[in-house]
Order: sequence, then structure tokens, then C-alpha cells
Amino acid sequence: MMEVGTRKSAILLMSLGEEGAGSVLRLLPHSAVQAMSEAMATLSQVKRDEVSAVLEEFRVETEQYSALHLDSGSYLRAVLNKALGDDRAADLLQDIAQSSASAGGIERLNQLEATEVVEIIHDEHPQIIATLLVHMDRLKAAEVLEKLPERVRHDAVLRVATYGGVQPSALKELTEVLNDMLSGEGVKRGRLGGVRVAAEIVNLMSSTQEDGVIKHVREHDEALAQKMIDEMFLFENLLELEDRSVQLLLKEIESESLIIALKGAALELREKFLKNMSQRAAETLREDIEMRGPVRVSQVEKEQKSILLIVRRLADAGELVLGGKGSDAYV
Repeated sequence: MMEVGTRKSAILLMSLGEEGAGSVLRLLPHSAVQAMSEAMATLSQVKRDEVSAVLEEFRVETEQYSALHLDSGSYLRAVLNKALGDDRAADLLQDIAQSSASAGGIERLNQLEATEVVEIIHDEHPQIIATLLVHMDRLKAAEVLEKLPERVRHDAVLRVATYGGVQPSALKELTEVLNDMLSGEGVKRGRLGGVRVAAEIVNLMSSTQEDGVIKHVREHDEALAQKMIDEMFLFENLLELEDRSVQLLLKEIESESLIIALKGAALELREKFLKNMSQRAAETLREDIEMRGPVRVSQVEKEQKSILLIVRRLADAGELVLGGKGSDAYV
């Protein structure tokens, strides 16, 4: 059952109109956007008395509003398109539509260690593995892929990149099977598959395995491999960010992570970060980088990927716009 506060918020947003609701949603974190979207999607008709009570509670004039008799589906789509853009709105609507079918076993895989997930799925058909991967968090999916045999890993990524969805009945059956195998943990699900999903997952794998996967996909389909590469956002692509976006990003990154990540970065990229800091902070960071001893490339890579996760989160929340890897050597 929807919580009272959530319902009131959904009614208020729908009372604001598409532009007003879109403006509010743009200011909310992704989790809140999804919660509000799901709440609005369940509303059909709302009585005038309830609308008036909600507006009065929020100290808003009630005379200008009438009872909401809205097509919540089309309204929700319009609001999300205005707030997030067509692509992100479509992804979120797909999440909402699919959430009841995929809830349960598939989502619970995100709570397990990657080795445990591999133990569960390694004997499954590659198409089933791909289906599970596209419903898992990106980082968890990458960790699972890294632990799968190379042949299975390459095949699975190819299937993720060409994933066209699955019948709800089949997804429900798969979820029920996993529910029988797993105990009750739960966590949110990622968006469904495709080139971008495959690229995001591969982007979080180690450099050596990333190169192997891309090579395999290229051998199968040159154009598909190029599409995946085009969707991948690498650490050096941070050069393309506007200064304001870099300043926002700096607020989200731990100092130790930034030191290690920039230790292995090109001088031009390092300077981009430094110029977006206060003079004192930049001098301190420059000294910390210079004083840091040799750092393994794998460690640098790990911190750079963690920063890329932050970049993706901020981009998905609409807070910044994106432009557009292995040995254990030392840097």
C-alpha cells in the first residue's frame, strides 16, 4: 500500500501541471524521482476533497484546482519527458512497468557476493545469464562477468548488447525459480539491456577483460563493437566536462581516491581538476600526488572507475552532461 506522504506528494505534483511537476522532479535525486513516478503511475482519479486537503496542507491556494481526472500514464510520460528527456524518461517508465514482474529473485542477486552469483548461474544458458545481468546493478554485473569463464563472459556480453527483452511470463518464471533458490534480500534493478547497458557493464571491468570482450564482439559484429565503444565513457573523457561539472564532481570524490586516480592520469586531465579547485586545495593535491610513491596501475584503474560511477550517477540525475585500460605495472 502507498504511504500517505508519498500519495500526497504524488497528488501535489500532478496538481502542478507538466511544467511545474517537471521542474520539481529535476531537483530530486533519481531514487526520489522513481518513487514519485511510481506513485503517480498508480493514481487514476482523485477526489476534489483530497486534492484540496493536500494543497491546503502545503499552504497552496485551492480555488484554482479541480478534481484530478487524468490519464496517469500519458501525464506521467509527459512530466518525465520534460524533467529527464525522452531517453531517460523511457528507461524509467520501463523500470516502473517491469518492476512487479522482475521483483524478487533477480533483484536479490545484487545482495550476493559476485562469487555466489557465479556459483548460481554459471551452468545456465548464456541467454539466461544475459537476462540476469541486464536486471542487475551495473557494477555487480561487471564483477560477475569478470569471474565467469572467458567463453561464457564474451558470449554473455554479446547477448546483453543485442538483448531485445523477454516475455513477462518467462521473466516471471525465471524470478520464481530464483526465489526458490535464494533467501529474502532485495535491492533495486537496473535498466534493461542493449548496447549502452553492455557498454556500461564492460566499462567497469578490468582493462584486460574489457579488451577481450570488445575483441570478441568485434569479431562477431564490427558495427556493434563500435557502438559499444562509442557508448563507453572513459576516465580521459572527463576532459570534455565543463568546469562547472568538474567542480560538482570534486564535491563527490574522496581525496584519497582522487589522488590515486590522478596519479595515473594524463597531465592535461590532472591540470583540469587542479584548475577547478581553490589555489590552496590545488597546491595540497599537487603535493600529495608528487609525494605519493609508486601505485599499481590496477589500483589507479580501480579508483578511476569508482569516479566514473559517480559521474554516471550525476549524469543520470541530470546534474551534469557527459561529452562523447591492463597490467599491474607501476606509475
